[in-house]
Amino acid sequence: MILIGERINGMFRDIGRAIKEGDKKPIHEWAEKQVKAGADYLDLNVGPAAEDPVKAMVWLVETTQEVVDVPLCLDSTNYDAIEAGLEHCKKPALINSVPADRPKLERVLPMAKKFGASVIGLAMDAKGIPKNAENRLALAMEIVAAATEFEVPLEDLFIDPLILPVNVAQDHAPEVLETLRQVPLLSNPAPKTVVGLSNVSQKCVNRSLVDRTFLAMAMAAGLDAAILNVCDDELIDTIATARIILNKDIYCDSYLKVYKGRGA
Repeated sequence: MILIGERINGMFRDIGRAIKEGDKKPIHEWAEKQVKAGADYLDLNVGPAAEDPVKAMVWLVETTQEVVDVPLCLDSTNYDAIEAGLEHCKKPALINSVPADRPKLERVLPMAKKFGASVIGLAMDAKGIPKNAENRLALAMEIVAAATEFEVPLEDLFIDPLILPVNVAQDHAPEVLETLRQVPLLSNPAPKTVVGLSNVSQKCVNRSLVDRTFLAMAMAAGLDAAILNVCDDELIDTIATARIILNKDIYCDSYLKVYKGRGA
């Protein structure tokens, strides 16, 4: 399970302020805290506060890399900002993200090839997010075909079936799980799968419980990665326990401690 720490995002008040004021301290603190908690990647999103997204992304990449050595996930709809950030990444990054929209695929996939970056492809197009698994998979297949065309290795492609908040789009959740089950059938080698986990619980009560429950179900459906709160201990315990039940790790009585210490 690939864990992508979500917290360095300008939508959070402290990070938005830090980006606006050029204050490195919150960025350093959250970078170190997330890596200590087990993040394999750190998602970086300059958010709406940045007057100059390109300059802000470069600053965010450089500031984060001052204190941690994990690869970064550059998160923006501004592809100029992503490209500028990629130029300063010390390790191959993850581009978050591109929908099944031809002009955007033509912008992002050559960039991914140039920098050796992985890509998150969104199961949506200009019409929006489909309701059912069949249409999500059709869009995912368009992204797979485009990745092949632009010579981006399918092992470096992640498909995000796009989970929506369960309080307003409850009927989408089973369709997302079915999409996760079928993505491995799209190609050989198959793309990986990823979700933005906190989306499922937006404006819900018991957010952590909703996240944990959905994540365990998604893992059973074959989920490979998640953008999530790696500092939620109960969430990480759920991942460790699901991995035991799915026979991904060998059981021992201290399996929670073993899982949390895997990157130490």
